[in-house]
Amino acid sequence: MTSPILLPPPNPVDESAYRSLRDLVAAGGVTALTGAGMSTASGIPDYRGPDGSRRVQPMQYAEFLASAENRRRYWARSYVGWARFRSAGPNDAHRAVAALQQAGCLEELITQNVDGLHQAAGSTDVIELHGNLTDIVCLNCEERFERGEVHRWIAEANPGFSADSDEIRPDGDIVLAAQDFADFRLARCVTCGSDLLKPDVVFFGGSVAKPLVEQAYRAVEAADALLVLGSSLQVMSGLRFVKRAHALGIPVAVVTRWPTRGDEWVTLRIDGLLQDVLPRLVEDCLPS
Repeated sequence: MTSPILLPPPNPVDESAYRSLRDLVAAGGVTALTGAGMSTASGIPDYRGPDGSRRVQPMQYAEFLASAENRRRYWARSYVGWARFRSAGPNDAHRAVAALQQAGCLEELITQNVDGLHQAAGSTDVIELHGNLTDIVCLNCEERFERGEVHRWIAEANPGFSADSDEIRPDGDIVLAAQDFADFRLARCVTCGSDLLKPDVVFFGGSVAKPLVEQAYRAVEAADALLVLGSSLQVMSGLRFVKRAHALGIPVAVVTRWPTRGDEWVTLRIDGLLQDVLPRLVEDCLPS
């Protein structure tokens, strides 16, 4: 049986801080930066606990490249996890961000998430720093494929393969014992025959593409404020934008549970659940 996703406990929102956030968002010109906390209410957990430490150890990029055995382990887990991952839908926080963006309160949206739920909720101008799990790339010949197509190849290569796990991860990976994938066969690129097929996402130990970083910097630099939603800011791929905004004198507001690595550069912080705070902002900032 699948274990339920454990959400952070509710926390009363400081009303003075909320009013400041409301005024900042209502004024418009806000760029948003979102993290895994956006999707926890959709059934996709984040990586970290309240202290910022990782609850799970994801596949490292160098580890994925190192051996076919490591790739078999990754793809077996990802193959099983994909069915559950793709069934997740936008939650109230995603819908609130889309509504605020459509009303002109939020401008560009930078996300560290790879689940595509912002776009599913109606958001546009989404800069996906870490890519999207629906896209597959061959690391040997750079041919690109749609995830559903590769999923069918894996199914054909592994008839009857099935496994289950009570844990799913933010990148669609799950936990499987070694015996669960002992006979698992990798799919191969139909163009070059390589088994170096990989979701076009940034694995831990990998780097965000420079053009994406520059695009995100431009979005931050053009903003009147930066709003961080559901990110612990533990990794530099998100933290650097907070530091850039602070260096330019651009206000930085954060809404998330638990402290973040960037709190010293934050102008306004609300310790609360996104699904509580963001729909309220929609009610207060948008005309009926």
